[in-house]
Amino acid sequence: MIIGKIRTDQEAVIELEVVGLNHSEKVEVVIDTGFTGYLMLPSDLIKRLGLQLIGNRRAILGDGSPVSFDLYLAKVVWHGSTRDVPTLGAKHDGALLGMSMLSGSRVVLEVISDGTVTIAPLA
Repeated sequence: MIIGKIRTDQEAVIELEVVGLNHSEKVEVVIDTGFTGYLMLPSDLIKRLGLQLIGNRRAILGDGSPVSFDLYLAKVVWHGSTRDVPTLGAKHDGALLGMSMLSGSRVVLEVISDGTVTIAPLA
């Protein structure tokens, strides 16, 4: 089970371990139910971890504007196992966790300040 929290700004966050070439880093990621992908990480973190570029991906933002992102292959620890995850590179500082990553999971949010975020695998 993965446990996170609701921040005072009403964002649901968890800590996710991302594994790079020579080390891993724990990263606070915001759960974004409007993001249908797996993961989006800031480009400086991608460089630090030495993630492999595997292409690029076009996407439509919430305001309808088209954009292109570099696509990387990341390894993340998810429910105790390491899995390969297609990861978009972002120019901003924040990291996002999308609905594809949450597929097959039960997500419970206690939406109060410092409320609990719980992600558990579905049987």
